[in-house]
Amino acid sequence: MAIKSDRWIRRMALENDMINPFNDRQMREGVISYGLSSYGYDLRVADEFKIFTNVNSSIVDPKHFDPKSFIDVQGSSVLVPPNSFALARSVEYFKIPRDVLTICVGKSTYARCGVIVNVTPFEPEWEGFVTLEISNTTPLPAKIYANEGLCQILFFQGDEPCEVSYKDKAGKYQKQQGIVLPKL
Repeated sequence: MAIKSDRWIRRMALENDMINPFNDRQMREGVISYGLSSYGYDLRVADEFKIFTNVNSSIVDPKHFDPKSFIDVQGSSVLVPPNSFALARSVEYFKIPRDVLTICVGKSTYARCGVIVNVTPFEPEWEGFVTLEISNTTPLPAKIYANEGLCQILFFQGDEPCEVSYKDKAGKYQKQQGIVLPKL
């Protein structure tokens, strides 16, 4: 398995619609950078957020998730409360090839502010908008900017296509639209 370069990512994005919309260079003037980098792609966070709230004293249970645990916010930026988290989605829609697996890592600009981004791997043949989990580990509110870079996706290509892909398994998060809450 090998990490893929900017040339491979550009080719796959343009020829196979792997990333849409696709920025073929890193955009950085006046914004937290996004777009194609040397060995990855910095995705942007959309302007839709679900901010965790404890106003209902709910229990966070992945088998019985209470959607009232979030408040919906739309805007050019959002404040994530101290020691809390938010869900968001990517601006970009991804279509992962059958012989590729991705991992996501946070951007240093946010990490240096105590903001951690968690995204599970994009499995072979998964497609959709990415649901992003944004954790504020600080005792202060953290500002997140919509339509700017939030995390970097790294692409790993296997020596051969997998035997069973996410699409083959009819994965529950396949072709997700918007911000998708936990499902069983």
